[in-house]
Amino acid sequence: MAGKAFTKISTVTLKGAGITLEPLRQRHLAGLHKAAQSADIWTYMAANLADRKVLERWHEDARRLEKAGQQLTFAIRLTRSATLIGSTRYLNIAPEHRRLEIGWTWLAPTEWGSRANTAAKLLLFQHAFEKLGAGRVELRTDALNVRARAAIARLGANEEGVLHRHMVMAQGRVRDTVQFAVIDEDWPRVKKSLKARLKGRSARSARQ
Repeated sequence: MAGKAFTKISTVTLKGAGITLEPLRQRHLAGLHKAAQSADIWTYMAANLADRKVLERWHEDARRLEKAGQQLTFAIRLTRSATLIGSTRYLNIAPEHRRLEIGWTWLAPTEWGSRANTAAKLLLFQHAFEKLGAGRVELRTDALNVRARAAIARLGANEEGVLHRHMVMAQGRVRDTVQFAVIDEDWPRVKKSLKARLKGRSARSARQ
């Protein structure tokens, strides 16, 4: 794996386990705005997308960074109902180091605790390691966000440490950031675990 080249990132739609990740476009904004209305989503985020103007600026920035090859933002859709439930992205893409980050992930509270986050991460990890040739995928979250930290740990990512005074949030609070990572050597184990979790959730849903 050490000598494998990193494939240039390009727009792609990822689909599986009941969700579809679609490259963010203008047509997604109305549905995402509806999904973004709970204030609980934005407590630990750098921007509040419940504000339509903020959402539009976020979209413009995402498209600009996509065109520059620096990020790729996805709208998350429930495949069966076509309902938009949130967003996630690839960012901090460093092809020369075979490294990228999965971040800026948010979901409508109706999907908290559902299979949606696990399914999205499986699709993103799988594309990064098996198609792009990544050697390392990073994930970061606010040190105060206990729910997100637990969710990332459940994915099988390794906690690597804290970046102190890392970001200034919209409210002026200075955030400490916890960094996690999955490397290519970990990927087979993480993939098996994520698939088992999704299978377990499907079995529980079928019994209900």
